[in-house]
Amino acid sequence: MLFDGYAFDLDGTVYLGDAALPGAVETIERIREAGRPFVFVTNNPLRSAEDYAAKLGGLGVDATAADVVTATHALVSYLKSACPEARLLVLGETVLLDTLSAAGFALTAEPSAADVVVVSFDRTFDYAKLLAAYRAVRLFGARLVATNPDPYCPTPDGGLPDCAAMLAAVQACTGVVAEAVVGKPSRHMAGAVLDRLGVAAAGAAMVGDRLSTDMVMARNAGMSGVLVLTGATSLSDLAAAEASVLPDYVIQTLPQLLAGVPTRHDAASPREKRNLERA
Repeated sequence: MLFDGYAFDLDGTVYLGDAALPGAVETIERIREAGRPFVFVTNNPLRSAEDYAAKLGGLGVDATAADVVTATHALVSYLKSACPEARLLVLGETVLLDTLSAAGFALTAEPSAADVVVVSFDRTFDYAKLLAAYRAVRLFGARLVATNPDPYCPTPDGGLPDCAAMLAAVQACTGVVAEAVVGKPSRHMAGAVLDRLGVAAAGAAMVGDRLSTDMVMARNAGMSGVLVLTGATSLSDLAAAEASVLPDYVIQTLPQLLAGVPTRHDAASPREKRNLERA
């Protein structure tokens, strides 16, 4: 079975760390040869689209920056729509700061000057950054936006605390909940993905390793959700999951995407969906 278009998560789906996952490169090439459009989708804002394309190329996947949609794309789109003249205090790394500056936003380190605090995956997060965000939001009324809801980023050595950890700290001390978390599974990210694919949601597959982001975005957007068990989700996680986050299909590795994935059954029970055929 072939879908009209494919959105592939990266970390834990196409690769883990600096190594392609088994059969990922060959599977993507087969989809290309079949003439189906695909994009790569990531909540990780630590690299630019150009960097991700270069990394994929180094792993053997022919890709350009236009093939990559990141949470940063969704963030820029949201900010331009919701607050185009906002001054931003950013808890993030250099690539995010550079991208926001290039998009025309004024950046500030002064809490009293900030209109919006942007929280992201930030390996340089510290008390000084938390204090600045606290003061901007709590004392001066800045709005709060975040790039993605991931609690950790999968890595070969067990993972790294991700944006949700930084956001939780800011929300805890300010008492303010972020008005938008723009990466997967948000409608902002889903819209960016479908626009880039150029196919209807009903014919598109979101292929990823996380229930709470990849599969929820697929469900909310009307895409087919294909969970691959090479990253953040195990069979035991799947067995314990609520029906609202269950995938339509489950595969052990990416090559099984093109080898025996069954026809979608929207009426399947949660137990039936957990036990879909595996090649």
